[in-house]
Amino acid sequence: MTAPAVEIEYLRKRYGGFEALAGVSLSVPRGSVFGLLGPNGAGKSTLVKSLLTIVRPTECRGNMLGAPIGHRKTLGKTGYLPEHARFPEYLTGRQVIAYSGGLAGVSSGDAKQRIPELLKLVGMAAWADKKVGTYSKGMRQRIGLAQALVNHPEIVFLDEPTDGVDPEGRIEIRKMIERMREEGRTVFVNSHLLGEVEQVADQVAILARGKVLQTGSVKELTQGEKRFEIRSLGPVPLDLRERLEKSGIKVAGDQILVPANDASEVQIVIDGLRTAGVVIRELKESRLSLEELFLSAVSNSREQGEGGAV
Repeated sequence: MTAPAVEIEYLRKRYGGFEALAGVSLSVPRGSVFGLLGPNGAGKSTLVKSLLTIVRPTECRGNMLGAPIGHRKTLGKTGYLPEHARFPEYLTGRQVIAYSGGLAGVSSGDAKQRIPELLKLVGMAAWADKKVGTYSKGMRQRIGLAQALVNHPEIVFLDEPTDGVDPEGRIEIRKMIERMREEGRTVFVNSHLLGEVEQVADQVAILARGKVLQTGSVKELTQGEKRFEIRSLGPVPLDLRERLEKSGIKVAGDQILVPANDASEVQIVIDGLRTAGVVIRELKESRLSLEELFLSAVSNSREQGEGGAV
């Protein structure tokens, strides 16, 4: 069996009396897209920066790419796009990538061949020799992706990679992430855009208050609660909605979510809707969305008063 790209046995980070990471354990399979989800202040960026030794963890045990976390030579096999990446505005996009390649130890010959490929990959070939100061936020993100790949990394850390990118650009970045996986790279994505992570991630972890609450594939995490979704023609009448909600059924506009293990259990709800004159236009089995799972996990964490980042 192939060893994980990242295997965190125990990771803790304190800033004075504030515990940003409270003993995190995490495993990231090689060649996968791994999504780390969490509210603002959950500790996502701190976790990545600890793995890359940008910040010094208070306590850390684990391995990355087969070597102890923090191993200098292994860090040369990583790529990183930080959240709110800042590049000198007087440099061109081409120069930013070349500069990053130099910092990563990429030879000038390799960089000369690699940079045009990367510019084309991220859709910035036409802007390669324009200064970063003339770029939109989305264009800066694209150059940020390119510089993260200049050293042929085995694992790429992307912190909010679609931040400030328009819908078309987000689709393109998602395709780039999928291409990285096809090339055998491991992609570690921090994001608050749950819908996008749900589309691309093989595994996800939910981090809140400095602790990992849940981890697994999207399918594994969201298949726990069986339910059926009914769509009506128009909103459900208020009196019927109140009765349904009292019995534990969620109603939102024309959507009725019925927790049930079998379709036969939904019949009484359908009968009630028909008796009230509600026209049913759709009935299907559904599962929890990643967003619903995330909100439930974070809410439960707050109620239980777990320690760590908030």
